[in-house]
Amino acid sequence: MAAAKVFIDGAAGTTGLEIRERLAGRRDIEIVAIDEARRKDASARREALNAADAVILCLPDDAAREAVALIDNPATRVIDASTAHRTHADWTYGFAELEPDGRQRLTGAKRISNPGCYPTGFLALVRPLVRAGIVPAGAFLSVNATSGYSGGGKAMIAAFEQPDAPGATDTAFRIYGLDMAHKHVPEMRGHAGLDHAPAFLPAVARTYRGMLVEVPLHLAQLHGDVAAIRAALAEAYRDNALVHVVEGKFGELTVERCAGTDRLDLFVFANEAAGQVRLVAALDNLGKGAAGAAVQNLNLALGLPETEGLRL
Repeated sequence: MAAAKVFIDGAAGTTGLEIRERLAGRRDIEIVAIDEARRKDASARREALNAADAVILCLPDDAAREAVALIDNPATRVIDASTAHRTHADWTYGFAELEPDGRQRLTGAKRISNPGCYPTGFLALVRPLVRAGIVPAGAFLSVNATSGYSGGGKAMIAAFEQPDAPGATDTAFRIYGLDMAHKHVPEMRGHAGLDHAPAFLPAVARTYRGMLVEVPLHLAQLHGDVAAIRAALAEAYRDNALVHVVEGKFGELTVERCAGTDRLDLFVFANEAAGQVRLVAALDNLGKGAAGAAVQNLNLALGLPETEGLRL
């Protein structure tokens, strides 16, 4: 069987480099590259986009839309890592584990939107509970999340690593998204099946990669107890290679817990006497939150082993 031709549009960015690293050395994948002398040639880019069996877009939203418009080969599969198509009805949402038929939808799909890193953690915790009727669709939720600074791209990486860079900082931790209009919110609400957008409270920490996403719940507002929550999550992710519901201990839940892997670890902490629950997801913002998810989606779209090239 011939190797599948894959073109990474935006391969010089953080996510693109991570994807290339995961694909390196695979005999079932052939990376399509534009000759350096033609790198800025629009016709060369169009040619590469249409010659590939699959294209992975690691571009800003507008550039991703432009790239899709250049593709006229009906056989070319597209995986878009931008925000541009994550709530688009004609695109398949690329979170294989989220719905019972998720893998079937992705197998052979032609247009796949790669999930955002924060939504991956939020949805993994909340969607099974909404589907089970434990969390009402009309619930008002909040989500607190902290990411490594690589999630902000080259500008944020420079700000944390280079003292003379624009916006350089020596802080250990800072919050952002204070306008409550983060671009991930529609994705969270829509794919969770919620009537209301969650209040999203993101932050960045002085660590290169890793992520914690937390959703606090009040039992009085739910249709089910802690045992029902644990059972719904355990059933949703039973026998999954990358997503696991695990027991956590004090000191183990650091932002770097899943850094360098493509895993997604989920936790349920509760104080039943107080009637409160704290759901936590740990992942790598560049792994299951970006590049790892893109490679997983690529594997499914091309009919290849789902976890090939991933870091378990």
